[in-house]
Amino acid sequence: MFKWVFSSLVVVACLFGIVLLVTELPEKEQTAEPSPSFTVPDAPVDMAAAEQIYKSNCLSCHGDQLQGRVGPELARVGSEMAKEQIYKQIAQGGGGMPKYENKLSEEQLIILTNWLASKQ
Repeated sequence: MFKWVFSSLVVVACLFGIVLLVTELPEKEQTAEPSPSFTVPDAPVDMAAAEQIYKSNCLSCHGDQLQGRVGPELARVGSEMAKEQIYKQIAQGGGGMPKYENKLSEEQLIILTNWLASKQ
């Protein structure tokens, strides 16, 4: 008798836990993605400005030589990702990377994107 009561309580507790998990899971944050026609403007790469933005915001995770630390290596990111993908990753973050769309200006995002896209 005790086994049946205990088994029933365990099953009810498990079902209750599943219901709580399903109903209390946070919804994924809706982020505004660039439109399909979004393109990063081509601009001459301002090396000094890009390096300063990188040093201030990216160096701690991606290393002083873009070799990667906590974050991935970026030394050849321009040959691995399109400019728009690089921009989206910086602006919207994801995969452990924080968002920078509210920390950097649009101009800074474009400068950094063009600089990283040139890394091939």
